[in-house]
Amino acid sequence: MISRAYHATLFALYQLCIMIGIVAMPIAIAARQAGLTLPVHRVLENVEEAYEAAQH
Repeated sequence: MISRAYHATLFALYQLCIMIGIVAMPIAIAARQAGLTLPVHRVLENVEEAYEAAQH
C-alpha cells in the first residue's frame, strides 16, 4: 500500500514539475536574455530519475 502511495506521489510530483516548467517558460526566456538560467531542467531530471527508479 505504501508503495502505491509512493509511486502516485512521485508521478504527481513529476507531472507538477512538468507543468511548472511549461508555465515558467516565458520567465526562463526572459531570464536567459538577461544572462540568467533557471535550474528547472535539473529538478525535472531528478524527479524523473526517482520516478523511474521506483518503478523497478
